[in-house]
Amino acid sequence: MGLGLVVAGVLLSYLIFSRLQLYLSRRNFIKQNGCEPCPKRYNKEPIIGWDVIKQNIVNKNERKMLEGNQKRFFDMGANTYLTKTLNVPMIATCEPENVKTILSLRFKEYSFGNRYHAFAPLLGDGIFNSDGEKWQNSRHLLRPNFARDQIADLEAFDRHFKLMLKHIPRDGSTVDLQNLFFKLTIDSATEFLFNHSTNSLRMSEDDTDNEDAIFARAFQFAQHDIITRFQWNVLNFLRPNKEGKDALKICHTYVDKFVEQAIREHQADKAAGMPGDDRYIFIKELVKQTNDKERIRIELMNILLAGRDTTASLLSNMFFQLALRPDIWAKLREEVAPLEGRLPTYEELRNMKYLKWCLNESLRIHPVVPGNSRFAIKDTVLPLGGGPKGKAPLFVPKGTVVAYSPYSMHRRTDFYGPDAAEYKPERWEKLRPGWEYLPFNGGPRICLGQQYALTEASFVTVRLLQEFSKIESRDPNGGQWEEGLTLTVCSANGVKVGLTPA
Repeated sequence: MGLGLVVAGVLLSYLIFSRLQLYLSRRNFIKQNGCEPCPKRYNKEPIIGWDVIKQNIVNKNERKMLEGNQKRFFDMGANTYLTKTLNVPMIATCEPENVKTILSLRFKEYSFGNRYHAFAPLLGDGIFNSDGEKWQNSRHLLRPNFARDQIADLEAFDRHFKLMLKHIPRDGSTVDLQNLFFKLTIDSATEFLFNHSTNSLRMSEDDTDNEDAIFARAFQFAQHDIITRFQWNVLNFLRPNKEGKDALKICHTYVDKFVEQAIREHQADKAAGMPGDDRYIFIKELVKQTNDKERIRIELMNILLAGRDTTASLLSNMFFQLALRPDIWAKLREEVAPLEGRLPTYEELRNMKYLKWCLNESLRIHPVVPGNSRFAIKDTVLPLGGGPKGKAPLFVPKGTVVAYSPYSMHRRTDFYGPDAAEYKPERWEKLRPGWEYLPFNGGPRICLGQQYALTEASFVTVRLLQEFSKIESRDPNGGQWEEGLTLTVCSANGVKVGLTPA
């Protein structure tokens, strides 16, 4: 009995000492950095943030998550505020200097936190799901594979575009371009990565049982399942998920086949003293750097997810706007007219100023990754958010999630004017934004494939402009864009349009 009390007393004393030491250390850190408390807190229910959770459920069901997040900043009258969900402390911000600090200046003081467990079954320790040394190794492996001459295979893009063109009615009847864009980008991305396209644009509606079609469906389901795992969080083990596990197995088996083939061919070429295929093939470049089959497959899955969805979402969101604006379509047609119907070169695409403005503006009002977060792995500080006016530094305790919203930041009227919610490409004539414009992330983790995405999106847009003189919106919601939010964001109702041949 006496020994138990002594042990309990020692533990209690240690706990009190540790807490006191942490308090004094943090007080000193806060003083040194000039931090002031954040006066803005969104929660009314302070324990687990149930009020925020309920509001998020309502917003999700009404397809207004992004609009709801933006409204919170407006209602709070602040660009940074405190909140809490499931007892996890959180700071929400749409302040460019804070985003710059998280992603660049204090990059090493943050990690992905529990996001890893939601993404890992599909993406493993790949470039989009790892931190620290694992991430550095992935980036070192992949970065050389996105040089300009690799991404400029416009003839490959055109082969897939011509297949997509066959699915577009030439009598002006309604077609969903978004559905076609997602097929186009998975076909082109799989060819770029595996040297084998899923060829979904070649398939008939009844052709659903071949391995390419099965993989495409499984890959789509596996992505949606990431969101579900993220929402269930620590309770995910309670969820029966046979379909999700089957989808992962299909995806891994499909990609493993191409990895094994690429390794065999590389080994055979080395044994025969042959240089191999002159064409650039992503998977063949990877096997020159490593023969770790699992690692190659994981990195391929990471790049496929990013390359396919971001480009398709960008095209979909932009064409949703173009279909509502015949004046913009006419200006774009004027810009491509000097090509006289021939394929553009890489340099010509880069020099189409108005097309670039249109892409930039779509990425501004509908950033394809509209929100993200980081997890503080040590006590740190943000430059803004503290004090009565939010202009003082803000203390970020270890274990805090810092969520940042490009969607809200891109619509701030103090950066983009009172018409910030409007699609207006002309604003880019004079606009030279810094961290307040974040379409492809920033800092050390800036998107490696952004030029690939922009090149493909530019090429597809030019080719559609060459083929069709007019575009008309057939949106069932009267032209009011509604969010379809998964890992990226696009139109919940598709992009239903009628096109007039040139």
